[in-house]
Amino acid sequence: MTQDLKLKNLAIVAHVDHGKTTLVDAILKQSETFDSREELEERVMDSGELEKERGITITAKNCAFSWKGAKINLLDTPGHADFGGEVERSLMMVDGILLLVDASEGPLPQTRFVLGKAMEQNLKIAVVINKIDRPDERIEEVIGEVEDLFLELATLLGKEDYDLDIPFYYASAKEGYAKKSLSDQNDNLHPLLDFMVSDFFPEPKVEKGENFQLLVTNLSYSNYLGPQVIGRIHRGVIKKHQSVILCDKSGQNKNQKISNIQIFDALGTREVQEAKAGEIVILSGIDNGMIGDTVTSREDVQALERIEIDPPTVSVTVSVNTSPGSGREGEYLTSRKLEEFLENACRHNVALKFNPTSDPKEFELKGRGELQLAIVFEEVRRAGFELMVARPEVLFKEIEGKKHEPFESVVLDVPNEDVGTVTEALSERKGKMVGLNPLGETRTRLEFEVPSRGLIGYRSKFLTDTRGDGLMSSRFIGHSPYAGDLLARQNGAIISDRQGKSTPYALFNLLSSGKQFIEPGEAVYEGQVVGEHSKTNDVNVNCVREKHLSSVRTAGKDQNIVLPPIQRRTLEWAMDWIDNDEWVEVTPKNIRIRKRSLSKNTRSVIRT
Repeated sequence: MTQDLKLKNLAIVAHVDHGKTTLVDAILKQSETFDSREELEERVMDSGELEKERGITITAKNCAFSWKGAKINLLDTPGHADFGGEVERSLMMVDGILLLVDASEGPLPQTRFVLGKAMEQNLKIAVVINKIDRPDERIEEVIGEVEDLFLELATLLGKEDYDLDIPFYYASAKEGYAKKSLSDQNDNLHPLLDFMVSDFFPEPKVEKGENFQLLVTNLSYSNYLGPQVIGRIHRGVIKKHQSVILCDKSGQNKNQKISNIQIFDALGTREVQEAKAGEIVILSGIDNGMIGDTVTSREDVQALERIEIDPPTVSVTVSVNTSPGSGREGEYLTSRKLEEFLENACRHNVALKFNPTSDPKEFELKGRGELQLAIVFEEVRRAGFELMVARPEVLFKEIEGKKHEPFESVVLDVPNEDVGTVTEALSERKGKMVGLNPLGETRTRLEFEVPSRGLIGYRSKFLTDTRGDGLMSSRFIGHSPYAGDLLARQNGAIISDRQGKSTPYALFNLLSSGKQFIEPGEAVYEGQVVGEHSKTNDVNVNCVREKHLSSVRTAGKDQNIVLPPIQRRTLEWAMDWIDNDEWVEVTPKNIRIRKRSLSKNTRSVIRT
């Protein structure tokens, strides 16, 4: 690929699991970006360990390919609402988007979110109805829903003059074909590739002038080149070894020197001597660059408008591990190391905010949702840290002297027989139903407006209530008056009253107390939560008790002890489950739940 090719900067956006990454895979294969003999793994853009495990995109990724005389910088963006900050940053580097919509599920909350952000920036938009080979496809209805969404957002955003002559394409990313009309042959993705390089999507909008200017929209790090900044060149040309100015948040101008320039090439990068306006580049030699900073030439120092994204809605307190077994399973234990990691996470994601607290052992991390925060803590854990995490809390606002809290629009696709159960559960969490529509003969789509704190801990209950058949998605819709008090969870905790190793005998005799979280033989300590009580209040139990060897046997053999399987202890589950007087203890090897006050003499079993 050469810089003489016509250039297009595009992003693929969609709701989670609508097929973005699968479509990028197919595009890269069919555009002959790779040798025909080269083996490519599935979802090649989801390169992170957590992304491969969970099957979701967490961070936006860049790739590039050439097609019929044009180079296309293509961005694959996350689909989950908690990672909306990644989407917002990505949209600042592109001039058009492909909006993917599932042929059965239709537009969902994140579809609305990304579409609204794209329309705000006046980007050119084309719609791809994906998964048209699904047996439950309802293509005509979904097209109508997408058109209604465009009209609704145009009115809401005050863009009545927005060009709503939106082109539609129909695709199956998994099978590797796309077409302009449903009656066309299912051959390949060439019709979509031809469209991507057509005049519908404009070449990058750049400012005229020779003086270089770039807005930093992402950060990276190279073991060989050091810290790197990523962004689209807004104006001028950048050359290797050029002296530039970094305009930071404080308004200070710092002299820097570009040591290396790279552009995206297939799934990797390629070093170049210079790059022109409109190109997305990776610059080395910029020290302490932050997302939102401007890199400019020394001849004309002008800072571009900083990136402004939607504010965080959830906060969580993070602490160093103070449990009795701290230091046995992790490598890093100090508050200094933990602070460094959290600060670095916030440098790479503008949707995260980090603050120290009055306690030097504790920090506050703010984000878009509990999943985003859980991903950060999972990365901390895998880096060898031990830490403790409190229950996520929503961020309240005072508006006109009254307490307001964040609300979310929740869309749920459930089997018909589960409508009553789901409606009752969300009503208990202060939710208000605003929509109910049938989806075929066996499923129903419900739409609720629910306080964000009412959704903390609900996702796992929803999956249980629908036996894993339900689909749930949400998006932040703003702040509304405080909806009233909510109990974090209905049931109390079963708490170990001493240190030792849990025994099958003790756990078997505790089955009537409630659901258990630990296996026989696990080491426990006083104050550790070992299960969920069947009643509202907490209970302290002895889970290390052994059967006395002197007991008289009246039968030929002892009773066979069979314990039910325990729930897999994940970080998201634990953060959902805990109450305000509890911590999640996170180590590289284990997830545990404990009381803030460990001694049973210093806490009450009565929950308020």
